[in-house]
Amino acid sequence: MQLTVFDNHRRIAAGPVDEVAAAAQAAQARGGAVLAFDDATGRVVDLDLRGTPAEIAARHAAPPRRGRPKLGVKAREVTLLPRHWDWLKTQRGGASAALRRLVEEAMRAEGPGPRQAQDAAYAAATALAGDLPGYEEAMRALFAGRLAEMEAHAAPWPEDVRAYVLKLAGGPAP
Repeated sequence: MQLTVFDNHRRIAAGPVDEVAAAAQAAQARGGAVLAFDDATGRVVDLDLRGTPAEIAARHAAPPRRGRPKLGVKAREVTLLPRHWDWLKTQRGGASAALRRLVEEAMRAEGPGPRQAQDAAYAAATALAGDLPGYEEAMRALFAGRLAEMEAHAAPWPEDVRAYVLKLAGGPAP
């Protein structure tokens, strides 16, 4: 998980948990208002900053699970032409495995869609800039897909906040 950490409205670190933990701890020790964001979702991550950076990273790592993973498989109907079914029958692992591989490949190629980018930008903006001038107008422009207009409304925001929210929205990287 890639994180971006803010102290008030200033970006102080970005990267994996073990790389940002020390900066977050130092800011918290100085009495700063530390917020960490998951760069994939824009949501605030509750970092438990007790211990060393390695201990913090270990606490926030996904615990290993025993046994077969729960995939959350849902059976649904798929309508294909006979030639598609014929091709799927020849694929390694059968039709379901082939379809999963094709979908995963397409998802990786496309990256996050516009809706995920909007949701991530909205989540971060709400936490960081919800009380700043131009917030509501910027969010309306975000969901209308007008990033230039959003950037104009976000102009009064602190530079680090504006850059991060625009990056999540799919605009220029900070």
